[in-house]
Amino acid sequence: MESIWLEYGWTLLILIGLEGLLSADNALVLAVIAKHLPEEQKERAIKYGIFMAFAFRFIALFAISFIANIWQIQAIGAAYLLYLGLKHVIKAKFGKENENIENEVEEEAAGKGFWPTVGKIGLADLAFAIDSILAAVALALGLPDSPLGDFGGMDGGKFIVVVLGGIAGLILIKYAATWFVKLLDKRPALETTAYAIVAWVGVKLAVITLAHDDIGVLDHDFPHSTLWTLTFYGVLVAIALIGWFAPGKKSSES
Repeated sequence: MESIWLEYGWTLLILIGLEGLLSADNALVLAVIAKHLPEEQKERAIKYGIFMAFAFRFIALFAISFIANIWQIQAIGAAYLLYLGLKHVIKAKFGKENENIENEVEEEAAGKGFWPTVGKIGLADLAFAIDSILAAVALALGLPDSPLGDFGGMDGGKFIVVVLGGIAGLILIKYAATWFVKLLDKRPALETTAYAIVAWVGVKLAVITLAHDDIGVLDHDFPHSTLWTLTFYGVLVAIALIGWFAPGKKSSES
């Protein structure tokens, strides 16, 4: 029983760290989109952005049971996480266009009024809320069942992990996003690392989908097996360590 709670605690810590990096990205995007506005409007737009980020992530928590029980939704979620993570990693590693992403976002928002800018911020917040809930559900579904019974259409322990992860994301957006933004400035490779983890979590959700009773490509118990658990967390830790120790990009103007 102790090993189960240890795995739950470890998963929650990973989720909080991932939420922190995604919250930092969320905060960066808000700042970039609102950058062209006058100072007063900029502050108001960012405040509205934080409020919408709270609202969307809170609403996303109610989608937990829907995502957890329908394999088609899990499959779409796995494909989305893989697409999101791999797209960012491939651009960061092989494309030059990623160097101008901030300028492109700023130029696209420039010239637009206050409310169109707030609308664009809302769309960005919605995308981050979807990322957050899918990553949390994918991590939680791979955990063994807890003795807490069912709640919200899924195992009680898994439900608590997802809810605590969602709450952590809200707190981090409000209070710790600035710290994570500074951390990303010092260790820029962590942004790519976060999206590599998102892609790997997408693989985990794909494994869970393939092991669903209605699919049967993988054995039903495989996602909870010792082999897959060790493989998943081993690769995840390796990704995190590589990202932490990776040298930052040198800011050289060519």
